[in-house]
Amino acid sequence: MITIQGKGVSAGVGVGPLYYYRRATTEIKRYTVEDTGAEWHRFKGAQTGAVEQLGQLAEQARAEAGDEAAMLFETHQMMAEDLDYEEAIEDRITNQKMNAEAAVADTAEQFAEMFAAMDDSYMQARAADVKDVSQRILSILCGVVQGGIASDVPVLLAADDLAPSETIQLDKTKILGFITAGGSGSSHTAILARTMGIPAIVGVGDALKPEYEGRQAIADGSTGALVVDPDDDTRARLLKKREEQQRLQRLLETLKGQTNVTKDGKTIRIYCNIGSPEDVHAVQVNDGGGIGLFRSEFLYLNSSTFPTEDEQYAAYKQVLSDMDGKEVIIRTLDIGADKQIGYFDLPKEDNPAMGMRALRLCLTRPEIFRTQLRALFRASAYGKLGIMFPMVTSVWEVREAKKLCEEVKRDLKHEGIPYSEDVQIGIMIETPAAAVNSDRLAKEVDFFSIGTNDLTQYTLACDRQNNDLGRFYDPHHPAVLRLIKLVVDNAHKNGIWAGICGELGADLALTETFLAMGLDELSVTPRAVLPLRNAVRMTDTRESAERLLAELDADYTAR
Repeated sequence: MITIQGKGVSAGVGVGPLYYYRRATTEIKRYTVEDTGAEWHRFKGAQTGAVEQLGQLAEQARAEAGDEAAMLFETHQMMAEDLDYEEAIEDRITNQKMNAEAAVADTAEQFAEMFAAMDDSYMQARAADVKDVSQRILSILCGVVQGGIASDVPVLLAADDLAPSETIQLDKTKILGFITAGGSGSSHTAILARTMGIPAIVGVGDALKPEYEGRQAIADGSTGALVVDPDDDTRARLLKKREEQQRLQRLLETLKGQTNVTKDGKTIRIYCNIGSPEDVHAVQVNDGGGIGLFRSEFLYLNSSTFPTEDEQYAAYKQVLSDMDGKEVIIRTLDIGADKQIGYFDLPKEDNPAMGMRALRLCLTRPEIFRTQLRALFRASAYGKLGIMFPMVTSVWEVREAKKLCEEVKRDLKHEGIPYSEDVQIGIMIETPAAAVNSDRLAKEVDFFSIGTNDLTQYTLACDRQNNDLGRFYDPHHPAVLRLIKLVVDNAHKNGIWAGICGELGADLALTETFLAMGLDELSVTPRAVLPLRNAVRMTDTRESAERLLAELDADYTAR
């Protein structure tokens, strides 16, 4: 028996033979062309074909995995037609007389290196995207048909990594699980695997030997363990675990339409975090009660220039309309730190996590902020909107932001443009300063939403992007939990509600704790709604309240 440890990124247990993904190779021939016009025409034909293929893949992904998965391919469509990308290829063909295949290959390498060198993890991930898009164009130019699975039985699919187009085109009836040498929890393979409910393990490195192909294995997507040639006891244990997971999933499906009420009658709102209008479908399918965090910055990240007021208005209006009267809380622009955008021309910072980001950027560049606020208030006429400001540390910041809101509303009224007067204004509690000062901040707003990712980072002085810190980045640390309780208490003393929109909201080990604290709302990824509802319905806060206080006062043993 051989056990290989990777990182589990999609829960579930897959059992079957290991099979290595067969990727068709494209041999790039290089030669000088005389008729550059004809060569450019060849490229344009392949580009058009790639865009059409990506459109078909988007529809397939939407049908199989929902709108979030489809958006990956729609983004690739835009990348295939990106002007900078296209102009770089045109220069190589027209001025350097390269053949189309060589021009595309060299441009792909140039752009991938550029993205990989960026500090922003989101932009670094675009390196794989530009390679995938370019490979599709190259395959069309070379007449190559992509490979896949030549197996008569379902398999555990192993690969160095998988591009989204490769993943979505696979025959899912033959996939028992994914195992990749590279990748991360935010890779496209991980995202698609979670969306489709397929077990997945990434980051196994070179421990997965080619000679293991065809041997029986079990992949545990929860623990990240891949067991090759399992013994009888291990097989029995993991098969029992798979049966329990399947039973739980069937149980969770019965909770759709049920209330989020504890055994002792306390109700909590379970909302969803989304990043685009297309994600609303996942909220509806998973029975989310509303949207607790719409990350509006993705409108900026997916654009090559500042999105206009009308473009933002259309996106916000669509989400509010599609949610049909359910609450939608939209976070204002949160650019900076790990999300950098070139056209903002932000100066290089030694410590961007503590630099010019989020509300600080908006207050410093009010012309950008005002455009977004106008779009938000215009859209408020179509649903129940809440607006929240990120990265707050001081009362004056909130007052200045609220002042801009009032100015925008006054302008809209003067222009005869309708908007709702019933828009809740809230802030994210992400800094120790905001948490400690929450008694004063609560007098300025209608609600708090606690961003536990950054609150943990700043409280523990641990960079959450640094995987080497391991156990030092501990969201369960009593300092973090005490700050959350302080925020909730101060919110309720001042008559406002408090929720969590960070990843900790979906941590079932803390659900009882959060309910005992009195949190009013938990906003999580759509797929976490039903497991969280189940945990809420199994909790009796009368039993957990006293235990919570004892735990927060107890000595803490380092993990």
